Amino acid sequence: MNPTRSILALASLLLCSSLPAGEKSAASYFKNAVPGPVELVSSGRIAFGPGGMLLVSDPRSASIVAIDTGDAGPVERLSRRIDDIESVLAKAARVESLVIVDMAVNPASGKIYFSATGRPGNLPLVLALAADGSASPVDLGSAAHVRITLPSSENAQLRNVTDLAWGGESVIVAGQSSEEFSNKIYEIPSPLEHGENARYFSAETFHVAHNKWETKAPIQSFIPWEEDGEFYVVGAFACTPIAKFPIGGLESGSQIKGTSVVELGSGNRPRNMLIYRKDGEEWLVTNTQRFKDNLFGPSKYWAARVKMDYLSANSPEDTNENAARRNVKHPSGPEAQGIEVVEALFGAVMVSQLENDQVVVLRETDPAAEDAPHAVELVALP
Repeated sequence: MNPTRSILALASLLLCSSLPAGEKSAASYFKNAVPGPVELVSSGRIAFGPGGMLLVSDPRSASIVAIDTGDAGPVERLSRRIDDIESVLAKAARVESLVIVDMAVNPASGKIYFSATGRPGNLPLVLALAADGSASPVDLGSAAHVRITLPSSENAQLRNVTDLAWGGESVIVAGQSSEEFSNKIYEIPSPLEHGENARYFSAETFHVAHNKWETKAPIQSFIPWEEDGEFYVVGAFACTPIAKFPIGGLESGSQIKGTSVVELGSGNRPRNMLIYRKDGEEWLVTNTQRFKDNLFGPSKYWAARVKMDYLSANSPEDTNENAARRNVKHPSGPEAQGIEVVEALFGAVMVSQLENDQVVVLRETDPAAEDAPHAVELVALP
């Protein structure tokens, strides 16, 4: 037997024994994983799967890397607000400065992970922030991992990965390619293994604010969602329809027409999306960035929550051209019923869910200054 594989198998067994009963380790979702080093050409959007599995998009190599971090808990929540997080992370990475690309909290441990670009040199970085506020680079030198290449049509290229998530025992990825139908959804089934083994779909969406079907605008953020045995990707787009795409049972390469169920208005770019429950209601939350005049509050970064009932809409009188809207002219009337501004998320540049209504927020500290440092804190949703 390969001695490296023997070591990995033993490590996986030890990790499994430290997990809560019934929970599987990240390694159990891999097939023929290899030890590090994990080599990244770029560090893009990140997310967590089960058992401390870190998913890192590497857009420049058109791939997703699934990494067994070994960070399987127990949960320790961030103990205090961390100001000027860029300086904290840059010091840990030993670079002059950095730009945060994405943030994801590991729900198994509470530790907060960042993908970033270090300067000078545009270095791809992955760092973690512990509950006590200390930061350190994630050890990619020996981590068991698999790299999945994202497929494309002949002569097409992947331009960007806009979001990714674990859902339905698969990795779901949203991206943009160089094709005419450039809005792409990928599904990578587990067990995850090296190579090109993802299904992919081309998505067409009705943009309510533009009053037309579009194929080029990519999903900016999404959640996997299941209803009545049907598996969907629910995604938000710039200018700002929220639409659902059924992807269960489709052949790879298929074209999908989404169903737009909510419209948050033109001039917004979604950034993150999550679902939580409070006081007997279930809400879909998306935080967004205004690229026009601020209409909803003191910051260009704002968030809305939408009652999950809207996602069930299927009839023509409730979808696409007739989708429910967040209308600024009627902020509290029947047009806005069940679609509300979340004041706790004003200034939230990035949001990642720890547990139900507890989220980690990367927040701007000075809305008037583009280059002001950001703060990280734990926030309870209303």
